[in-house]
Amino acid sequence: MLHELRVENLLLIESAEMRLAPGLNVLTGETGAGKTVLAHALDLLLGGRPRSGIVRPGADEAYVEGVFSLDDEMREALGERIPADSEELVLARRVAKEGRTKATLNGRSATVGELRDVAARILVFYGQHEHRKLTVASAQLDILDGFCGPAQADRRAQMLLAHHEVAAREESLAQLQALDGARERELDLLQFELAEIDEASPSASEEAELLALRSRLAHVESLRAAAYAAAEALAPEDGVGVTSLLGSAGSGLDGVAGIDEQLDPLAERWRSIAIEADDLAAELRRYCEALGVEPGRLEITEERLALLDRLKRKHGGSVESVLAHAEESRERLEMLAGAEASIEEATELLDGACVARDKLAAELSKARKAAAPKMAEKVRERLDELAMAGATFSVDLLEKDPGPTGSDSVDFVIAPNPGVPAGPLREIASGGELSRVMLALLGVANDASSTTLVFDEIDAGVGGKTARVVGERLKALSCERQILCITHLPQIASLADRHFSIEKDSATDPVCTTVTELLEPEVVGELVRMLGADEDDGAALRHARELRSAA
Repeated sequence: MLHELRVENLLLIESAEMRLAPGLNVLTGETGAGKTVLAHALDLLLGGRPRSGIVRPGADEAYVEGVFSLDDEMREALGERIPADSEELVLARRVAKEGRTKATLNGRSATVGELRDVAARILVFYGQHEHRKLTVASAQLDILDGFCGPAQADRRAQMLLAHHEVAAREESLAQLQALDGARERELDLLQFELAEIDEASPSASEEAELLALRSRLAHVESLRAAAYAAAEALAPEDGVGVTSLLGSAGSGLDGVAGIDEQLDPLAERWRSIAIEADDLAAELRRYCEALGVEPGRLEITEERLALLDRLKRKHGGSVESVLAHAEESRERLEMLAGAEASIEEATELLDGACVARDKLAAELSKARKAAAPKMAEKVRERLDELAMAGATFSVDLLEKDPGPTGSDSVDFVIAPNPGVPAGPLREIASGGELSRVMLALLGVANDASSTTLVFDEIDAGVGGKTARVVGERLKALSCERQILCITHLPQIASLADRHFSIEKDSATDPVCTTVTELLEPEVVGELVRMLGADEDDGAALRHARELRSAA
């Protein structure tokens, strides 16, 4: 049960607090006063997405808090998410003006998903146009499955997983089959490219060596001339060179060795230079002799580099990328070679997934076929109580291709009045009839539940005596659970165990809405207003008192 609801800086409401009672709680007010703001506050507690501009102008954030009873079942379900000594469950949601939200559960941070899961166990919200969903086949299927019980929800969850599994297997098989169609052509291309690369057998080190060799071969004459000239300068074949001059001067230094200790080191250095010059001259001549290149070596080098360049242009611009492409091609060839076996395996997996899905679909259908007539009978009984005596109601199941919810589609069929041919609910029922069918379905669906129900103007399209009947049905529902009803009908409001009024003060800037719990004299005054009369209208006042006394 929801004990308290607090709202701060949410749209028109600056601050509001409602202390709710067991049974039927109603909220009334003029059109535009802000009744739907409270509905939106409850939606936030249920994990709903905040709409743009929800924070009251001038405030930094909006805040919604709900205080609920904490029974043993909920305590066990929450486990360590709440302190062991908690006596109540407090769900809260903050919404910053920038749009960021923060959820808490008994003061501890929680995800919006966690908040949604917890709130869904204790609070069910039916919006202003909820009855219109009855015209949607998927909503009708959800209602029937809800009547089937908790096991059906488990089967639905398994069916959704099975459907996704089949879809994934179908996609995988389709990809393999598409691959098989182009397999031969791709095999030929990959084999050709791989043979071309393997035959060339490129390497980054070889390319570097070839580039250096090409540079050397292209300048061989210049290199030979330079080396020969240097060798001739050091030790010419004819005449005196550097080595001869160094030798002559060195003999003079040898003749005075040991006389002056300062000269001896210098003489040693001279001898070293003479030896190095002689060795260098010999090295240069050997270099010149080695430059004798075999004819066509430069052309062979250029051709090899041209081959590497072609491969690089085709496969990424570098020898490394060529080698990477070769490795990828080998892997792709292996996969293509095994494509036929993969198709067979994928087909077997798909067949298995379809069998599992069809089995679950059959289990869902069996439960629905068993529940449909029982639910229809209970709804007919409720319709009798809602001033639709003689109305017929049935639940038709139609077979369809298996999908995420099974292989059934549901159609609610109704004849609102005796003697009128039955037809689909979406085509036959008026707005008021839809509201009553919705209420009958909710009563049936929640027979065994203690969940708090919130109705936002479920009485749309209803008036007169029918409004009183709808109110009495809501009152009967509230004997077993707590109900919060936002209404504009005095026939329903008069039956409340606790009555709240919402008023808008347009004199403030920005406009401010307040929520007030009404005492008994004030309840009668609010009923007079809802009857469309002035507060001093005696007839309206008597009518309001009669409505209240009949509650």
